[in-house]
Amino acid sequence: MATTKPGERKLQILQTLAGMLEQPKGEKITTAALAAKVDVSEAALYRHFASKAQMFEGLIEFIESTVFGLINKINEQHESGTAQVQAITIMLLNFAERNPGMTRVMIGDALVNENERLQLRMNQFAERIELAIRQSLRLAATQGQGSEADAAARANLIASMVIGHWHRYAKSGFKQNPSAQIAAQIAMLLP
Repeated sequence: MATTKPGERKLQILQTLAGMLEQPKGEKITTAALAAKVDVSEAALYRHFASKAQMFEGLIEFIESTVFGLINKINEQHESGTAQVQAITIMLLNFAERNPGMTRVMIGDALVNENERLQLRMNQFAERIELAIRQSLRLAATQGQGSEADAAARANLIASMVIGHWHRYAKSGFKQNPSAQIAAQIAMLLP
C-alpha cells in the first residue's frame, strides 16, 4: 500500500473540494460526499482539517496567495500604472477561467450556509483587489494618465466589472468566458 507524504492527503482533499465546486449545479458539498470522492472516511478528513470551514479556508489561502503573488509580479514587471491595471484585470479573469471551482469561492456562492467569517474574508479579498487597482491607477496619474482624484472611483468600477464577470461565469455554468471582450472593456474604463 502506497503511503502518502505529509501534506499530500491535505492537498488531495483541497483539490477534490475545488473539483466538486466546479459542478455547474452548485449543490451543497457535504463532508460525506467529499470523503467518498477522496476515498477516505469522514474521520480521516477531520484528521487533516478541524472543520469544513477550515477546508474552505485552505482554498481561500490558495486563492489569496496566488492572486496577490501574481499582482506583485505584475507590478514588478510593468512600470506603467495603466499597464499594471490592464495586466491585473486580465490575470483576475484568467484565474477565474482556469479555476472555476475557486470562482465559486471568490464570489461567495460556495460559502452560502458556511461560517460567515469565510464570506467576510472573501469580501476583504475583493477590497484588497480594488486597493491594488487603485494604487496602479494612482501611479498612472503620476505618469500623466488620468487623475488621482478619479482613481478610487475608477478602481471601484474596474473591480466591480471583474467581480461581475466572475458571477456571470459561475452563473452560466462556466460557459460564459470571463475574459471575452476584456481588452475593449478595459480600454473603455481606463483614462
